[in-house]
Amino acid sequence: MPLILPGNVASAIGGAYDVANSCRFNDGDSSYMHKTIGSAGSGTKWTFSAWVKLGVINDVTQTLFSYAAATSGDVSRGYIYIADNRKLSVSVNQTGSSWTHSGFSNNNQLFRDPSAWMHICIGCDTTQGTEANRLKGYINGVQTTFNTYPAEDLDTGFNSAVVHAVGRTQNGADSYYDGYMAEVVWIDGTQYAASDFGEFDSDSPTIWKPKDVSGLTFGTNGFYLDFEASGNLGNDANGGTDLTEVNLAAADQSTDTPTNNFATLNPLIEWYPGYTSTFSEGNLDVTRSDNGAGHSTIMVSSGKWYAEFKAITVGSGGNEIGAVSYELTLNAWLASNKGVAYTSAGNKVIDGTSSSYGDSYAANDIISIALNLDDGECVFYKNGTAQNSGTAISGFSTASVFAIMGGGFGSTWKWSANFGTPSPSITISSGNADANGYGNFEYSVPTNYYALCTKNLAEFGG
Repeated sequence: MPLILPGNVASAIGGAYDVANSCRFNDGDSSYMHKTIGSAGSGTKWTFSAWVKLGVINDVTQTLFSYAAATSGDVSRGYIYIADNRKLSVSVNQTGSSWTHSGFSNNNQLFRDPSAWMHICIGCDTTQGTEANRLKGYINGVQTTFNTYPAEDLDTGFNSAVVHAVGRTQNGADSYYDGYMAEVVWIDGTQYAASDFGEFDSDSPTIWKPKDVSGLTFGTNGFYLDFEASGNLGNDANGGTDLTEVNLAAADQSTDTPTNNFATLNPLIEWYPGYTSTFSEGNLDVTRSDNGAGHSTIMVSSGKWYAEFKAITVGSGGNEIGAVSYELTLNAWLASNKGVAYTSAGNKVIDGTSSSYGDSYAANDIISIALNLDDGECVFYKNGTAQNSGTAISGFSTASVFAIMGGGFGSTWKWSANFGTPSPSITISSGNADANGYGNFEYSVPTNYYALCTKNLAEFGG
């Protein structure tokens, strides 16, 4: 049975409605998009909906959507964001004869899972007499409660004739979102429920999945971002004025979506506790200045899987690429764990025993892994060439997660992982998919091997 670790898989399967693309936001690039509303709409009735897959998991505020009358100072502004306590929150600040601030935070759910897609829906109608009806929040189709609610008839300022931004706090250059977004919808003039954007799967009634939103009423200033145009990620698929992208490029378009969830590196587990790895580009790049590692969010126990890893910088202590048991030994190299690895010195390591194998590798080399868990075999490739004349390695214990390991205290190393959705750190010159048409790899995918994503897992087990 495939597992997506550490958390839920509630939105990770496909359905009748397929989401083709997402947009990858990297907070280190200060990436976001924005548009200026020309004619004010409704500040009392609106809805925000987005599917998100988190990147950075830390105690930093990440803004999903915001508006502000100016870029600094005590001006009217509002935010929909994941707060530094990892709770979904809405905040409205207004100026005038007196300064007011209203903050609303959901009471229970915490956003701290980087492995799964989650749906966020916030619907506002402050004209409602019952306070709990004025602001409704939903996470994966289930309504949450807020600690406080807006005053009746409050004009929140959303849809006012100012700049609105996706992925950033507009009032100041901070609180950038980090991770993936898909199916971003803004509605002017209507309070919709989560059921207007998603539905529970008829065969698996606890699984929440997207549905077509094209029939909704978007209002004067509403927009719909489907991210299907790589050269214009801010394209409003509803036909309105496009959003302007800032520090986003065609390479930030991804096929990692709520209907086909790809593996990334897992930022929650530090192989060498006490030392911190830096994960970026949607958790596909990992950088470290000492011993450390990164491994895939999806664990498999059967099937045939393919992945590529590019060395950006190799540490002075060397690197290892491989697949290991999820029962990891912390403070230890891959070589000391159960599984198989290929070292930058050209050796293979099977369950801790090292021997000669193939060529050494260095910066800019791409190491590929064809992992056959049905037969307990593995072949490594360097820049598309199978090592050891393609003779498969066998005899290793169950390997369930792809992994990178680097060493050399004080020596920086950086790798980029490609499980089928490459980060901007990997330039794909040829473009190769698996037999199912999934993935974008530099080298040909071996016959009967597949990218590590949920659609392939559903078909081939894992």
